[in-house]
Amino acid sequence: MTRSGALDEAPGDGRAAGGRVRAVGSFFREMLFSIGPAGRDHHPAARVALGLFLPLLLLVLTGRLDLAIFANFSAFTGIYGRNEPHRMRVVTQARAGLLMFGVLMAATLLARQSPSGVLDPWVSVAVTTGVAWACSVIAGLWHLRPAGSLFYIFAFAAVASVPHQPPLWEVALTSVLTIALCLGIGLLSRVRPSHRTPLNWKELRRVWRIRVAPAEQRMVWIESVGYIVAPAIAGCVATAVGQALGFGHNYWAMVASVVPLVGHSTRHRVTRGLQRVFGTVVGLAVLGAIVALRPEVWQMVVLIALCQFGVELLITRQYFLAQVLVTPLALLSTLLVAPVEPGALFHDRLIDTVIGSAVGLLVVIAPAVFRRAVASRRA
Repeated sequence: MTRSGALDEAPGDGRAAGGRVRAVGSFFREMLFSIGPAGRDHHPAARVALGLFLPLLLLVLTGRLDLAIFANFSAFTGIYGRNEPHRMRVVTQARAGLLMFGVLMAATLLARQSPSGVLDPWVSVAVTTGVAWACSVIAGLWHLRPAGSLFYIFAFAAVASVPHQPPLWEVALTSVLTIALCLGIGLLSRVRPSHRTPLNWKELRRVWRIRVAPAEQRMVWIESVGYIVAPAIAGCVATAVGQALGFGHNYWAMVASVVPLVGHSTRHRVTRGLQRVFGTVVGLAVLGAIVALRPEVWQMVVLIALCQFGVELLITRQYFLAQVLVTPLALLSTLLVAPVEPGALFHDRLIDTVIGSAVGLLVVIAPAVFRRAVASRRA
């Protein structure tokens, strides 16, 4: 014992403990505060925000907010092909838009089959898991970036949960026009000769043909397993917990569960899952301040567009800060379509995000732990 009464600690143990503390502190500083170089992120951010703002503004002016959810998700077309040359961007966005259109049509048709007008939550989990897997395979084989099926899971489950669906032809028209607008905005910079890249039918046909090597196909199929396991477990847990505690939106947990599945390393994927949780917590505080101001509908549309601009500005540079804006973006979009008690949305969003992120992290970490255990056993 030392004179202070504390147990003696070996110098090596103290240095090791201090090193671990510094490593943890460095990890959290990097996760929450480090930010990458700006580049030209304001260009894609402006394109995506404009592709979302114009359709929503038109729907507000015409009094058709019941179609806003379809315009909102169709505008995700503009997220793809972020820094690609025009010939590749238009092909990538056309593929992404085509897939999104199919997902939205499938979701609205499924919702119309429910006699009560509300899809059973367990059916929603099962079908959404199938969509998550199928879209992850298609996105992988089509080389869509951002990778994975996060946006398609969100779109399918959200639309399928809408109790009163607008006429089918209006849904289809809204989606097609929004996708076409995003494609046009993606080519908008060609008005300046200095920004033009080659674009002709021969080039478009060449880019449209995708050659996927056998090894790449195998990797796509292997990674697609995570898009079955994570959403299925997260959806089941969120549904069971929600029914016990009296809250809904189980698909938010399914969406959060696939966030960690995208990344170039286990560390990167774990970081994304944690950033999702921390970003949601801070984002809910930001949303609370916005809701306290009681914005008008047109002001909500402006705020949605500004949040979308900020998300695209930060998404490749600092995922935590981007998630801070994703939360008000998503919930303002929900409040725009179906005005509900904001407190209930805050509660559901936080719990479902924690459930989904925890499941996603377990799915990411489990294979690494298994491989390490096997290696240790062999050694």
